[in-house]
Amino acid sequence: MPQSSTPKFAIISLCTLLFLAPLHAMPQAGSFIISQHGHTVGSATVTFTGTPNGYTSTTVVRVAMQGLTYNLSKNEQLTSANAIKHVQLSATVNNSAVAITLAPDSAQLLLNTSANGKSTTTRLVNHPAAVFMPDFDPGAFDTLLALAVANNNRGLYAVIPKQEGSVSPIVLATLADENGTLDTKPVAVHHLKATFAGSTTDIFSGPDNQLLQAELPQQGFALVRKGFVLTPPAKAGAPPAQPAAPSAPATQPIKPPPPVQQ
Repeated sequence: MPQSSTPKFAIISLCTLLFLAPLHAMPQAGSFIISQHGHTVGSATVTFTGTPNGYTSTTVVRVAMQGLTYNLSKNEQLTSANAIKHVQLSATVNNSAVAITLAPDSAQLLLNTSANGKSTTTRLVNHPAAVFMPDFDPGAFDTLLALAVANNNRGLYAVIPKQEGSVSPIVLATLADENGTLDTKPVAVHHLKATFAGSTTDIFSGPDNQLLQAELPQQGFALVRKGFVLTPPAKAGAPPAQPAAPSAPATQPIKPPPPVQQ
């Protein structure tokens, strides 16, 4: 039998690279349904592509429902350790345009926001395990899952691009595994509860640490990967403590009927 011409050191180097490869080393993509109380109201797609120095993440989100029209396009560059290098986001919320850029500047993050004819610049504390977290973005949760594994669920922060921008620590709690199907095939489901900025999100991920479902803090909203079914279904998210817009007056509670006279 002829001997292989592949040097032994090349095989060793390849094995070493396989063990050192980060979680987004291979290009991956996902399509998601956005639902509220079980009814589809939008969609989202995310793609991670490897680059010589890290990854590029691209997200597109569309939501159309009564009271909310939301369109988002995000391009994010990450280091090989999933740290933020540069973010460019454009969105419309009920026909109001928003443009955001984010990039490290020394020990800080420089957040530039343009909305309603005004531009603001905010300097935020930069953390190695920070995640840019716009609404309804499955790519943000994928990055959070990768950072959680690399950092043992510790030292995680959310960069929240609302108003002038803020940074909030993320507290992750690991719950019991659950069951589900992906494209009709059984799949083990990991369950995390992420708390940040005063709200909680239930995150369900697969064996490859990919996002399968996220129960969002906004009332009844969920991100669900197409083809995934959680069994049993998760409960709908709790309503926010303070809604963004004034809600209709609550109805008066129904009084119990008087007791029947004997």
